[in-house]
Amino acid sequence: MKYTKALNLQRGRRKNRVRKRVQGNSAKPRLSVFRSNKHLYCQLIDDENGLTLASASTRDKDLAGQIKYGGNCDAAKLVGQSIAEKAKSAGIDQACFDRGSYKFHGRVAELANAAREGGLQF
Repeated sequence: MKYTKALNLQRGRRKNRVRKRVQGNSAKPRLSVFRSNKHLYCQLIDDENGLTLASASTRDKDLAGQIKYGGNCDAAKLVGQSIAEKAKSAGIDQACFDRGSYKFHGRVAELANAAREGGLQF
């Protein structure tokens, strides 16, 4: 089996394992993370109603001036702080962290830690 195919199978299994345990509602939404090579995106999602309550990314206009490159840990810290501020303004203080198919390491961990420091509880 080719390496990339095996890697995608592992990611799919990991994603399904995480998603079956994490459900978001209006009181405790799901903080979903997506990372690409150049950017990082996160959303607070209410799964019961199918709504996105707040979102932040390295491509946002307010963060674009502060970030030189969106694919590093420094950018992830700023996105984590931004999503914590937006959650506070929306009246959300708790969330379920959904790392998706990514390991809790590097940019994903930095985003989570910055959101915790900003006042969001997992």
